[in-house]
Amino acid sequence: MRVPDCRPIVRRWSVGVLTAVLACGVASGEKCTTQSAMTDTDRNALAGAGRAMAEKVLANDAAGLQAITIAEYAQNFGAIQAAVGNASAKVKGATLVVEQVYLLDASDMKPGPDGKPGNAQFLCTLNRSIAEADFSIPSLPAGKYGFVIVEARGIAAPWRLSFLMEQVQGQWQMAGFYPGAMTAAGRDGLWYWTAARTMAKSKEQWNAWLYYRQAEALLNPSGLILSTHLEKLHNEQASAAPPALSGGISMESPLVVKGADGVEYHFIGLGVDDSLATDKIDVMAHLKVEQIGDAVAARKRNLDAMSALLGAYPELRKGFHGVWIVAEVQGQPPYATELAMNEVR
Repeated sequence: MRVPDCRPIVRRWSVGVLTAVLACGVASGEKCTTQSAMTDTDRNALAGAGRAMAEKVLANDAAGLQAITIAEYAQNFGAIQAAVGNASAKVKGATLVVEQVYLLDASDMKPGPDGKPGNAQFLCTLNRSIAEADFSIPSLPAGKYGFVIVEARGIAAPWRLSFLMEQVQGQWQMAGFYPGAMTAAGRDGLWYWTAARTMAKSKEQWNAWLYYRQAEALLNPSGLILSTHLEKLHNEQASAAPPALSGGISMESPLVVKGADGVEYHFIGLGVDDSLATDKIDVMAHLKVEQIGDAVAARKRNLDAMSALLGAYPELRKGFHGVWIVAEVQGQPPYATELAMNEVR
């Protein structure tokens, strides 16, 4: 089947946050104040704004959310509207709980040498210790900003709705929307982190590397996080990486796998997927091809690529429900095929 190139996270800036920050820190004139250090007025205003935005997502009220979005994105709201619709279906019937709020004060930010807005760094100290979470926001005009994490609980698969905000004329407006699942195949990020460590000790390098990726996806509220805890996860993942992935995997540096018939398959991305909501997550492999071709030929190529991937790395059959192959050609819709592991020959 053909699948669109969907990106459900809509963001304005590169943001790193942590989910358990309890103090505050200052760097280069930019100040991060976490919820325990805020005034009641600031905390209540941010929490109230975040809850109001989350309630609009819950109600699939994209128009209402657009009305409280900064002008830059309100004028071009299509991608955010699609993300709201997708998230709304996932959180139907949930109870919304404001989990964390952060106040990011860049009132004293100075423009760069070229007169353009500079890059802001907000360092938030954890429990007044040496641990940190880092908000890194490039090209940030002077002003006040906030980040609010709202959890959608009480449903089979809880979700996290995070919002980047900018204070405009005294009102908090949305400047970024980061929806994401908190579980995959019924398990949370800490479970996957623990499982990845066990796999690494058992020398299941491919399974461990992918489980670390799943752990990060579930623990990371924005997808662009810099924190002491996730840095530790990244280091563990790097240590557990199979030699074939030591240099990364990308369009420029593909993972080349040869099938039983000698045909080479160039994989340009490798990750995990939980879209089928089965008892285990799936492997998701992106395959570079010269052309998609007709449906029959495209499906056969994807099935052959599955067989080659699992033939080269058979341990993948153990840790996952199945495998997706997504064939990609620049400028064309991708073509995806999924099979359960026991169906791949």
